[in-house]
Amino acid sequence: MSITTERGGSAAVRETPAVTAPRGLSGVVVTDTELGDVRGREGFYHYREYSAVELARKRTFEDVWHLLFFGHLPDAAARADFQARTAPLRHLPGSLRELLPILAKSGPDPRPLASLGAALSAAAGARGIRPLYDLTPGERLDDALFATALVPTLLTALHRLRHGLEPVEPRDDLSYAANYLYMLTGDEPTADRARAIEQYLISTVDHGFNASTFTARVIASTGADLVACLVGGLGALSGPLHGGAPSRALDTLDAIGTPDRIDGWIRERVLAGDRIMGFGHAVYRMEDPRSRLLREIAEGMGGALVDLAVTTEKQVVAILAELKPGRELHTNVEFYAGVVMELCGLPREMFTPTFAAARTVGWSANILEQATDSKIIRPAARYVGPPPPRPVPTG
Repeated sequence: MSITTERGGSAAVRETPAVTAPRGLSGVVVTDTELGDVRGREGFYHYREYSAVELARKRTFEDVWHLLFFGHLPDAAARADFQARTAPLRHLPGSLRELLPILAKSGPDPRPLASLGAALSAAAGARGIRPLYDLTPGERLDDALFATALVPTLLTALHRLRHGLEPVEPRDDLSYAANYLYMLTGDEPTADRARAIEQYLISTVDHGFNASTFTARVIASTGADLVACLVGGLGALSGPLHGGAPSRALDTLDAIGTPDRIDGWIRERVLAGDRIMGFGHAVYRMEDPRSRLLREIAEGMGGALVDLAVTTEKQVVAILAELKPGRELHTNVEFYAGVVMELCGLPREMFTPTFAAARTVGWSANILEQATDSKIIRPAARYVGPPPPRPVPTG
């Protein structure tokens, strides 16, 4: 809507023509970004020009964190400085230590993302985090580093408390991924397991304008504080059609059980029109490059679960080609993510929280970028109810 002044000084309201977007905003470009892109038809995505898959193969999680926040990959000196800056931020603020046991056992069912959101909000209050609108770029960056460094500590502490265990203090000498596994289990992980989780985290740290990233940026456009934006992203990620699927994809393999049951189990679901968790993606029309990377990692670890997953993938593709010709459906990131996390000893209730540990870094980079734009995101909706105005009945 715009306002124009007509002759004589009177103001007239002129409606801006509405633009109808496709359902789900599919393919609609809503802003410019320098953070990365997903090219679904090519099966490729990148972070600031670098192939995300190549980064996962060659660099550390801290390097990618630095890339998203500062715009370039660090050299050895910058990496050491970044680690020295972020490692102390892993430690719990004293005021949270009494609150976490309450949050961890706040309901009969584990809701780790909801508990994380509450804990993050409490941490923001303890730190005195202010709205993005009122901060300098340097202050926003400090808040982003604080929140993203603290997330793994909060997640692991909440998980252990929920199961009657004491939280494990973070170690400044361990990498982000190794420290996460250490705080979760209490044991220093093997190099292979730490690297496998690190590659998973890198591959999922950002992925275009998905639902949770868009949610975080919408909140950022209001000028709210950074943690409020992250909590909104967590809410979106908790949905089973977004981040809540890794454990469900692994449940599929559990239900199949053995290779000889794959054909009958999958055919029954396909013919019934059921969704097969771990397959299909809103953007990719060919193999998800993250799935390809994680399959390679899983195959490097080996075992019966990996063999079943690989065989299941091949047979699903073949059965769909037979029963639904012309409909291509490939594994997405959740399918092999569940396998890799299972092999690395993560409990299933921590699969989606581990995804969140990575994605909070990507969200924060998006929030910092959005905070430089003063325009609030405010789309419209088409009213389709009965014609107004309807007379209001008396008494």
